[in-house]
Order: sequence, then C-alpha cells, then structure tokens
Amino acid sequence: MHTSRRTFLTTLAAGAAAPSLLRARRARYPIAFSTLGCPAWSWATILQQADRLGFAAIELRGVAGEMDLPKVPELSGSRLAATRTDLSALGIVISDLGASSTMHDTGVAREKSLDEGRRFIDLAHAMEVPYVRMFGDKIPPGEPRDAVFTRVIEGFREMAAYAKSAGVTVIMETHGDFTHTPDVQAVRAGVGSPAFAILWDAHHTYVAGHEPPAETYTALGRWIRHTHLKDSVAAGDDRRYVLTGTGDVPAKAQVKVLADAGYKGYYCFEWEKKWHPEIEDPEVAFPHFARTIAGYLDAAGVKPA
Repeated sequence: MHTSRRTFLTTLAAGAAAPSLLRARRARYPIAFSTLGCPAWSWATILQQADRLGFAAIELRGVAGEMDLPKVPELSGSRLAATRTDLSALGIVISDLGASSTMHDTGVAREKSLDEGRRFIDLAHAMEVPYVRMFGDKIPPGEPRDAVFTRVIEGFREMAAYAKSAGVTVIMETHGDFTHTPDVQAVRAGVGSPAFAILWDAHHTYVAGHEPPAETYTALGRWIRHTHLKDSVAAGDDRRYVLTGTGDVPAKAQVKVLADAGYKGYYCFEWEKKWHPEIEDPEVAFPHFARTIAGYLDAAGVKPA
C-alpha cells in the first residue's frame, strides 16, 4: 500500500479526499456486496473493506445499524458531496439502494412504504445511483390473489412514475411470495414502465421457486438489472446460509448463465448477517465470496475491468 493510498483511506471518516490523493482506478471484477452483510461496520470501514477486497460496487442496505438510508449522516446534508468524492476517488460505485418498501401493504403501512420509496428515490437521484430495490413481498393468507396482484402493480406503478421523473429505476426483487417467474412476469407486464425492472435473487428463485437458473433467466433476463447471490443448505424445514460454493445452490451455474447472456450488472453478495447474526462474520464471508466468484467469472470468460 502506497503512503498516499493509506493516507487517503484514513481520511474517509473525516470527509472528502484531497484531489492530490486521487489515483488511477485498478481493474476489478464486477462484484458487489450488500451492507446487509456488515451491519456493524461504519461507513469508513465499508469503503475500506470494499477497496481492499477488490469489490467494484456496494449495495446500500443500512449503515452502522441505520436502515433508513436518508438518515445516515454520510448520505445526507453537506456530507453527501464528500461521500461522493470518496467513492469516486476509490473507483467504487453504489449499485443500488435497498429500501424496505413492500407493495402488498394496505392502510398506514402502505403509506409508510410508499413514503420510504419516494425518499430513497430522492436519495438515489442525489447520489446518481441508478436503482432502488423494493418488494412485492407477500400474498396475505385469505386474500384473493388477483386483488393482491392489483395492489402490488398499482404500488409499483406509482413508484416507477416517481422514479422516472428522477432518472431512477425501481427494481423488484424476486423475494417472498414473488419468486416464481410467471408471477414476476405478471407484475412486470402490469406495471409496464421503462422505470421498472427486476432484481434477480438467484437463491430465492432456485430454493423457493424451484427453478433452474437458465429457466429463470430465459423468462426474465431482458429485465434483470441487478442480482443477489448466496448459498445455503437444508436445515430441517428451513435453510441455513453457508459460504459461497459450500452449499447446494448452483451459484457457479447462475454466474455462467448471466455471463453467457452478456449481463452487464453486478454480481452482488447478499449475506444476511443483519437478520441471521449466527452466520459467519463479514470479515470471513466477504473475502471468501470475492475469491470464489472471481474464479467463477474467470471461468465464464469475464475479466476484471
């Protein structure tokens, strides 16, 4: 590590980097991690570790315990400009913002979800981040499916209209009760906006949706803008997350499907440490993912850029 580089990294917590410390960007594989996997890390640690481990992008899903991103000090007010300078100096981008907004909600919960969606879109616009992730999420027991789908589609239409005016795209994650491609296709077609696309959580469509990766990509590929990758094994009636490549989720095949199709987004590690504190710490899981996925990408013909 050069002295100027070390000096630069130590300035992250204090503010913007001096222009003299800007350096040439090094080649990186198109890999990212979600900050859901490092809930205790400070903003400075997130940037330092992303740079040290060779990640090209970061998905923001909470910082130092604060899940409401517009309330994170480094992402608000006068500090936002310094944050953008730091990211640019390191050659790291923010792939997307992860909102908790769920479009199946009703009443007060729905208004809260829509308000959060708008605030995250405003932040994405300010940071020039292209995507904000939201959920369709649940089909509540006892409710007619058609009524729930109508409500989900209407919510995403409202969010997409707001996002379009801000130059942002809303991406719906394949998550919860929306992990089967026919259901995801129905929502996408119903929303019918260029400001609405798909985040392919390849774990969920395989484990919950029981779909081979190639089948999912064939159905949804033209609308996939971002991915979540992770591995797991059966644990009774549930699943337990394990280090990438050590479980029974075909992560290597998922990477190959994306690479063979010419996917241009990021291969993002969503390590759910925030929700599952018993799984390995990010200091173990993140470097393991970076090494493993780099090998998968190299085998698929994707090189650092």
